[in-house]
Amino acid sequence: MRVPISSLLPADSPRLAGEDPEHVELLAAVRDLPPILVQRSTMRVIDGMHRVRAMRLRGEETIAVTFFEGDDSEAFLRAVDANIKHGLPLSLADREAAAGRILAHSPHWSDRTVAAATGLSPTTVGAIRRRSGVPAAQEGSRVGRDGRVRPVDGAAGRRRASEVIAMKPDAPLRAIAREAGVSVGTARDVRERLRAGRDPVLSSQRGTAREPDPSADGPSESQRRRTGGARQSTDWRSVLGSLSRDPAVRYAQNGRAFVRWVDGHVIEPVEWCELIDAVPPHWRNSVAELARSCAGAWLEFAQELEQRARTKSEPGVA
Repeated sequence: MRVPISSLLPADSPRLAGEDPEHVELLAAVRDLPPILVQRSTMRVIDGMHRVRAMRLRGEETIAVTFFEGDDSEAFLRAVDANIKHGLPLSLADREAAAGRILAHSPHWSDRTVAAATGLSPTTVGAIRRRSGVPAAQEGSRVGRDGRVRPVDGAAGRRRASEVIAMKPDAPLRAIAREAGVSVGTARDVRERLRAGRDPVLSSQRGTAREPDPSADGPSESQRRRTGGARQSTDWRSVLGSLSRDPAVRYAQNGRAFVRWVDGHVIEPVEWCELIDAVPPHWRNSVAELARSCAGAWLEFAQELEQRARTKSEPGVA
């Protein structure tokens, strides 16, 4: 429905610097703008302050709105989510500030849950949690994105699972997972590691760094050759934040579309561990082929970008 612009309150925005005047001018030239999102109980704008400014700039007195039913905390989460998924992307500083605010009122949320809500990496959220002095969840556990409670110390759960397996080597995976307080996927991984004579705790969870072991967590030499050489893991959220702030991307329609596309097509290195159990046994081969196809497409995409970068840097090329 349409409401008077004068009836709206400014957004409790995750944008630290407020609205961008240049983006407002760009929107003012767009004929049909989508409705803004407004918290019904307060008439406060949740998402769409740039559109409000643009409509005022055009001399409009009313604006199309969609109402949101929820409290202030839910409204802020919705504002962060909306600004990550479309429009002018939030800066890295905006997203980090939003993560700190979410942790303050929801300290029981896992780092991965907050990361998904703010477009940051779980590692970055963990650093913000420690820097802010936000207490850990009670009884050493946090609520994940799927609503399940998991221990903060994943290494401890893996050790418990290894002890259960040592005492009951023939126990079903679900029984091991239930007794150790871990997921079925974690129980399976721990059992496979023990059978291979490897440490049940992941290298990323160990207290001290170790020399890389080709037979352990990392990819084999042949796998590294196929993927173009061994490289350090990239914090793609930081890359995405920097990319979205580049004017060449920020003010181009296809640039903003590319940022949104990348955001929906990248997976964290360990994120699949929480999802793999959702694949039924009779679909595993098909999904594996699908994953391999997607990986191949990303590899071709990377090779094409590198080829264009080399061509651009060659002498005599404009």
